[in-house]
Amino acid sequence: MSGDPPGDPRVANGSLDAGIEEVDAADFAAGEIDEVVRFDVVDHGEAARVVHVVGEIDTLTAPVLRTRLDEHLSEVPLLVLDLSSVTFLGSAGLAVLVAARDEADRHNHRFRLVPGSRIVVRALEATGLLTLFELAETTEEALAN
Repeated sequence: MSGDPPGDPRVANGSLDAGIEEVDAADFAAGEIDEVVRFDVVDHGEAARVVHVVGEIDTLTAPVLRTRLDEHLSEVPLLVLDLSSVTFLGSAGLAVLVAARDEADRHNHRFRLVPGSRIVVRALEATGLLTLFELAETTEEALAN
């Protein structure tokens, strides 16, 4: 690879050496994923629910987020996703957010994001997705509107 120092042990014939393995989410037990991300769910009556995400939303954890959001999106007219404690938001996580918004639209429900941090806002801005979502500064604001 260009830019790698000559003789770099991480590189063999232009690819990563055999000591580095690809990561597959299926190889991880639920407990191991729980160490990376946590979901706290709070009902606000029958009409609204808040899902607070703590941790990283990456290739491993995005499918778990997708499953959780799909469960909730059909059950309540308003789902608020609080991302204020997210420490990483990768492309797989962004794809889940777009799918969740589409799923909410299919049910004629509302899906609001509370980005809460520059990490999340930057990811949404850099991909042009920021204007795709209903945003709120706080969960209280998201629930009030």
